[in-house]
Amino acid sequence: MTEHTHGKEVLRPLAMEGRALRQMIPDVYAGFAELSKAAMAPGALELKTKELLALAMGVTLRCDGCIATHARGAASAGATREEVAEAIGVTLLMNGGPGTVYGPRAYDAFCEYIEAIEAKDAAPAD
Repeated sequence: MTEHTHGKEVLRPLAMEGRALRQMIPDVYAGFAELSKAAMAPGALELKTKELLALAMGVTLRCDGCIATHARGAASAGATREEVAEAIGVTLLMNGGPGTVYGPRAYDAFCEYIEAIEAKDAAPAD
């Protein structure tokens, strides 16, 4: 069985690989960036809720890059461990067994990002 990486370790190689493709199809990437910006803009749902939805979708789609990206987004948007755990709980309901594999990965990725934010917030100001 291969070791699975989470959070930053998933995104680092994707960033390098994505750059090469983005250079080949910049308009497609620009269009996706605009779609993302519009979809995540505050409206009837605030950003935190949208990030939780996207994280749950990442679990459902079994997309490690999506999980890492939206775990970071949920942490940055102020989601709590409890909110993330409950959102992942719904994915277990809707996905069964695969949710029990990708759900813990999503929670671990979120914890990586929220711990970094908490450490930064707890650091003494210079």
